[in-house]
Amino acid sequence: MIYIGVMKHRHEPHHPHHPREGRHGHRRGGRPFDNGELRLVILALIAEKPRHGYEIIKAIEERLGGSYSPSPGVVYPTLTLLEELGHVAVSPAEAGRKLHSITEAGQTFLAENDAALRASLARMDEAAGEQSNNPPAAIVRAMENVKLALRLRLSEGRLSAAQAEAVAAILDKAAVEIGRG
Repeated sequence: MIYIGVMKHRHEPHHPHHPREGRHGHRRGGRPFDNGELRLVILALIAEKPRHGYEIIKAIEERLGGSYSPSPGVVYPTLTLLEELGHVAVSPAEAGRKLHSITEAGQTFLAENDAALRASLARMDEAAGEQSNNPPAAIVRAMENVKLALRLRLSEGRLSAAQAEAVAAILDKAAVEIGRG
């Protein structure tokens, strides 16, 4: 089994009262990873199965119970770095999306960092557990998408009565469907 994890800096041991960490040993500011840690997490995900960048973003978000989603501006440069280090190989896939697969050098790197992976998996599971009382990440994402769509539509100017009724009907229909669950 490959463990998804995070590597600690050697000069920053994991400790719940570390000055850069908040309650329960989590980093303040919503970032669960220090420099270089996300690289190890991404590599471990690719070791589980070849993945596209978007799949990696979603897997990390799900693994952390929706409490954190890495931005594409962080993930894609990290994938490029992993390729340059020889830890992943890239092959073109459908629609021009790159499929990343782990190399032998990447497997060796993961094996050398097994203890960090195990410790990180526990930390990630703890973060996900703290989110267990919150709605699933997919629902939160969908709610945010609806709010954004409404804000964008309303920012275009005043809606006509017919447009307002159409938007309200869509929202009412969604509410009924959700209620039927």
